[in-house]
Amino acid sequence: KLPYPDVAWSKIPPLAIASAVPFASFRAERWIVVSVSSPPTAALAALTRVKGWQLLAVGNSHTPSGWDLKGAIFLSLDLQAQLGYRSVDFLPYASHVRKTAGYLFAIQHGAKLIFDADDRAEVPGNDLGKHFDVDLGSGIANHPVLLQYSHADPNRTVVNPYVHFGQRSVWPRGLPLDKVGEVAHEAFYTEIFSGRQFIQQGLSDGLPDVDAVFYFTRKPPTAPFDLRFDPEAPKVALPQGMMAPVNSFNTLFHAQAFWGLMMPVSVSSMAADVIRGYWAQRILWEIGGYVAFYPPTIYRKDHVQAYPFAEEKDLHVNVGRLIKFLNEWRSNKQSLFEKILDLSYAMAEEGFWMEQDVRLTAAWLQDLLAAGYRQPRLMSLEIDRQRATIGEGDMKEFVPKKLPSVHLGVDEIGTVNYEIGNLIKWRKNFGNVVLIMHVSGPVDRVALEWRLLYGRIFKTVIILAEHSNAELAVERCPLSHAYK
Repeated sequence: KLPYPDVAWSKIPPLAIASAVPFASFRAERWIVVSVSSPPTAALAALTRVKGWQLLAVGNSHTPSGWDLKGAIFLSLDLQAQLGYRSVDFLPYASHVRKTAGYLFAIQHGAKLIFDADDRAEVPGNDLGKHFDVDLGSGIANHPVLLQYSHADPNRTVVNPYVHFGQRSVWPRGLPLDKVGEVAHEAFYTEIFSGRQFIQQGLSDGLPDVDAVFYFTRKPPTAPFDLRFDPEAPKVALPQGMMAPVNSFNTLFHAQAFWGLMMPVSVSSMAADVIRGYWAQRILWEIGGYVAFYPPTIYRKDHVQAYPFAEEKDLHVNVGRLIKFLNEWRSNKQSLFEKILDLSYAMAEEGFWMEQDVRLTAAWLQDLLAAGYRQPRLMSLEIDRQRATIGEGDMKEFVPKKLPSVHLGVDEIGTVNYEIGNLIKWRKNFGNVVLIMHVSGPVDRVALEWRLLYGRIFKTVIILAEHSNAELAVERCPLSHAYK
């Protein structure tokens, strides 16, 4: 049995900022945090010019020595070791998850907003407030209403927000592969008052946050992606009980959600931020907060440098089970940080991450308290109320645009749009039918094509083959047994 960390929450001394540390007296309320592994780029230089924000670059063992960029604060490995954070001892040297040290630095130096960003993010107009809600304060007289996905179906626990913003055939990294065929737009939304969207996920034009399955099957290897989302689509929130992938490339965290910035260290590199995002979404419900998705807030250039599929293995194998687990998890702990540690422990027991992430969580929470962070107050869970009572406004309709995309290496044309429309209409007749299909040859591409096509018509698509493939959700079954 895993040992449960023993933390004396009331006896954590404040962490003084050593005067010898550079920028010891520097304070700012708005921070952009990036991980850097290569020399400064034009995109990074542009981030130093975003109005009212301080760029913080966090180094790792790949970062060139002498890294320097005017207008940026750089945390080298040596400097990170001098900061006195318990968490730093758990962070791998050669990984972007060292951003965890940067988050703590920003919090200790006065942060009220942290924009978790990619080192190639280009902010249009150098203005993060163009789409993001940077001010959620009580001083706002009338919080505008916000669209929210319908909570009417308790079995719908995950959603693809890219559909809402005009890209029905694109899905975010971390969406369970058995859900990529769900491309019908919402019949209706509910409305809520904005003001508690403590985690705000922006979309990226150019190269959106997609997984390796999408990246490798939608274009020639040397061609860059340059996709566009609908900039006029309204932002949309997730109700309790429903989740979506949240990344570390283009995400705004308000102070009430700073505890949710911790990156796990025991999972594959391209899974760390997504698993963090699901974990944080579940805890967010405990304080009455929610995640909202926003129209494109950055442009990311595709450098055609794909990463190995294996780096996502913890996503494709575990993410569907993780979402189910998080929706069912409950804790009787009496404070937010105790609940966070309780969930981290439960996730380790279930194999979603390892014991070192439980110990990292304990260290991270102690670092937050030592840095002066105050725990938000707990609120009662809405998910345990009757679902019909969740939401504060009328039903609202919004029909997304159908923007040009790429389908399995073929540019979308009007005919494709027309046929997809037909498939969605036919779904009304086949919506409760389970389709079972058997692949006689290699499953790599066929399984994905079938799931994308038929998943838009049938309620469930089960794909069988002579050999299983957990990453593509293909089950092993000889053809002779498939229909017995």
